[in-house]
Amino acid sequence: MTLTVDEANKLLADHFAPWVQDLGLTVSATGERHAVLRLPWSDRLAREGGALSGQALMAAADTATVIAVSAARGGYGPMTTVQQSTSFQRAVLAADVVIDARVTKLGRTLAFVDITLTADGDAEPSARASTVYAFPADRTTG
Repeated sequence: MTLTVDEANKLLADHFAPWVQDLGLTVSATGERHAVLRLPWSDRLAREGGALSGQALMAAADTATVIAVSAARGGYGPMTTVQQSTSFQRAVLAADVVIDARVTKLGRTLAFVDITLTADGDAEPSARASTVYAFPADRTTG
């Protein structure tokens, strides 16, 4: 069972801290092992010089990971970030960002996800990230 876009947007509203919700992220697509989110441009997220801050991009990538993993698992469940690595390739100036998160491996206890962040209208990514997420051990089996 794949997570629908409506279910994914509800997940954003129900399970994320207010400051993450303040980013204004919306889910525009979900699939069996991926999710696409949109981070709307905001001057509040820009740093000196007018480029979107790296912190906002990293938070968006981390959030997109939760949605993509939830889609791959058929619903939301407890999980935690184990690792995130982000490479910034070009500045985002006055444009929304499309975040495409793809689960590359889904195991019993870990998920590996690649994320591409592209300024709306650009052909080349602004940043790429990779994340590793862990799921709590099943305590009922000892």
